[in-house]
Amino acid sequence: QVQLVESGGGLVQPGGSLRLSCVVSGTIFSLNAMNWYRQAPGKQRELVAIITMYGSTNYAPSVKGRFTISRDNTKNTVYLQMNSLKPEDTAVYYCNFNRESIDYWGQGTQVTVSS
Repeated sequence: QVQLVESGGGLVQPGGSLRLSCVVSGTIFSLNAMNWYRQAPGKQRELVAIITMYGSTNYAPSVKGRFTISRDNTKNTVYLQMNSLKPEDTAVYYCNFNRESIDYWGQGTQVTVSS
């Protein structure tokens, strides 16, 4: 059974940093491209960052230069390092991968950026 478990969210002041983690089980983690999405209240879920199985990365323009996605295949974990956080980064953050046209999601972790 595939499981994705996110952690690391919380309340942080503008300009602060957080690191999110997502532990994946039930699949061969190293073969999957991994994604981080976020969903703010009243908005559609949006793709934030991608890391391929080879380690190539891509980012949404709104987070490029501030967020870094990485993976540790020995720990079946994908990370999202978030720096210079802004109030508009407030959202529930989800990790995700797609295998054989099926999307797998974690339960999400809340990130709130506020003074």
